[in-house]
Amino acid sequence: MVEFIFLALLLMVPVVYFVVTVGQLQGGSFAVVGAADQAAKVFVAQSNPAGAQRAAEQTVLVALKDYGYSPEQASFEVSCDRSDCSSAGATVSVVVRLDVPLPMMPFADAGQLMASRVSATATQVVGRYR
Repeated sequence: MVEFIFLALLLMVPVVYFVVTVGQLQGGSFAVVGAADQAAKVFVAQSNPAGAQRAAEQTVLVALKDYGYSPEQASFEVSCDRSDCSSAGATVSVVVRLDVPLPMMPFADAGQLMASRVSATATQVVGRYR
């Protein structure tokens, strides 16, 4: 009985930690996909390029906050295939990157302990009619 409890505890803790870490990575993947998609849609809906950049940034921050990630863990960039991103037919791409921390680590930020970096790209075309 004692051997079974000892071995079960010794084997189950790493398995459970692995499952929780994979869940964190999956949650981070969902967060960046949603943030990139929504930011691209918001960017092409704006007529002012400077306002579009700010709106896309706010969209990324809100989407990541909904999944429980802080702005310090993420970065994003917007690129266009033309010099004028707000012209009709321009293709706008948004890339969002997120550093997913290891779960249940009290000092993960100080030690830069990250499970992985996940990223997603979303592309939208600026419509002719607004």
